[in-house]
Amino acid sequence: MKAIKLFSGILVIALLMGACSTIQVATDYDRQVDFNKYKTFAFYKPGIDKAEISDLDIKRILRSIQYELQSRGYQLSENPDILVSIFTKEVDRVSVYNNVGWGWGWYGYPYAGMGYNTISRDTEGSLYIDLIDADRKELVWQGKGTGSLITNGDLAKKEQRIREFVQEILEKFPPVQPTSQVAGVSE
Repeated sequence: MKAIKLFSGILVIALLMGACSTIQVATDYDRQVDFNKYKTFAFYKPGIDKAEISDLDIKRILRSIQYELQSRGYQLSENPDILVSIFTKEVDRVSVYNNVGWGWGWYGYPYAGMGYNTISRDTEGSLYIDLIDADRKELVWQGKGTGSLITNGDLAKKEQRIREFVQEILEKFPPVQPTSQVAGVSE
């Protein structure tokens, strides 16, 4: 009986952890760039116009990026040090779960009975935030956030989810660089 309670507790914890909506973040940057020299930014319209999402979602993303950068001391400028661009990818995931019924059989022995299948659909999206050196027109930093996009049509949840994506991606900017990297000296 203790084993079944333990199994049930583990199952509940696993389901709750699976229900948490995490965002996986990956970043890359040019190790020869001194990110301390960047103080101002602007949005790179030609890149943003290629994002395959609604104009309203683009506005939500850009407002979130502007908020995050300004909260870190960067200023929006018509003569920027860095240009900000975004692009998105979306993938529909279909998962099939084989569920087996559990119960007590003859003489008090547990059994695994006939099961059923559960099909789950989920949309996983990736948001890329590119930072481009305005003078050189070269990519210097890229952040990618990947996670579930399902908000069940709730606009408040959608806006919150976008803010979470942007915040977690830009949490890694600017990168922490050893001083020898900035000076162009390899370690």
